[in-house]
Amino acid sequence: MIVYTSFGLLLIFLIFFGCKEDKTGKETPKGENDFSYIPSGILGLPDIPFPKDNPPSKEKIELGAKLYNDTRFSSDGTVSCATCHKPDKAFTDGLKVSKGIRKLTGTRNAPTVLNAVYLKTQFWDGRRPDLEGQSKDPLLNPVEHGLSSHEDLLKVVRSDSVYLTKFKNVFSADANGITIDHVSKAIAAFERTIISGDSPFDRYRYGKDANAISAAAIRGLAVYLGKGRCQDCHTIGDTSAVFVDDKFHNLGVGFKKIQPRLQIILEETAKAKKSGSKKTDEEILTNVESSELGRFAITGNTEDLGAFKTPGLRNITLTAPYMHDGSLNTLEQVIELYDKGGEENPFLSSGIRPLGLSSAEKSDLVAFLKTLTSSKLPGLPSPNNK
Repeated sequence: MIVYTSFGLLLIFLIFFGCKEDKTGKETPKGENDFSYIPSGILGLPDIPFPKDNPPSKEKIELGAKLYNDTRFSSDGTVSCATCHKPDKAFTDGLKVSKGIRKLTGTRNAPTVLNAVYLKTQFWDGRRPDLEGQSKDPLLNPVEHGLSSHEDLLKVVRSDSVYLTKFKNVFSADANGITIDHVSKAIAAFERTIISGDSPFDRYRYGKDANAISAAAIRGLAVYLGKGRCQDCHTIGDTSAVFVDDKFHNLGVGFKKIQPRLQIILEETAKAKKSGSKKTDEEILTNVESSELGRFAITGNTEDLGAFKTPGLRNITLTAPYMHDGSLNTLEQVIELYDKGGEENPFLSSGIRPLGLSSAEKSDLVAFLKTLTSSKLPGLPSPNNK
């Protein structure tokens, strides 16, 4: 694993993309076509890890961005990565659960791609370890892109002269030599530039600007670190904060959907896995009961029943609705869930218990969470990057 230092990546990407100066002073995030990335050296964020077999380059990132936004990589020509991870919606889609080809509805809320580079696993259930692997699954899922095989995508690429030139330049691959691994590496390289920090919170904590956030937000931070116990899972470091613990927890959200039939569901799941009748990814997004098994659907471990990955909190005001099933619409509802100790079930994570927060403490906590919104968000390349 290569870790590029702040200075090194800052220099690389200033050379590649330049840097637009923001003279507005406004806190309104920018989005689409704001492609002046500085993917490290951003206040509050750690350095970006790049795999040794997929180092970044300007050309690779631009190729990945083009692939990310191409709807031809779906069976009906309507879905791209950007369909569910829109730059103007903080790389989510704003829906309770995402819609794919033919407006088919899945079972899970689209997590943001922002800062996904820092996560040790991808998807709500952690079924893929990296961005390269993550990009392959939705292409074949029958309710997302709906392709019959990765070869469907490769046929499009191999028939496009622009793609042929780009793949030749980036991977030294001719038409017949282009593989799905090349595609996934390019998309992952682009997604590693989709990061955001330098929020009011970052300026307060890491920039030592005492006036960066309000008195209510400062009180909310104290609740976050103390009585609210948010820090237990959404960790804040001494020099940076990704706001995750890279673990999986059962909060009880959605578990009531499967609890009455749990034993039957587990038996059916075991049979399906043994027969190989459906891929795990397909089963999860087409069957609500399988989806609500959470991490268990991947590991088969009882302690993972109903457990889902801790999501990051950066730009959380822009990524509603919340939770793996999009069942909570506001931050206030999320805080109420935690305050009452989650939804009772036999597999509730041990750290989830009533908090006893006052109305004032809840209000201050919301004020703090609002300070995690960055003033500038990345987007897609300008239209002339075809």
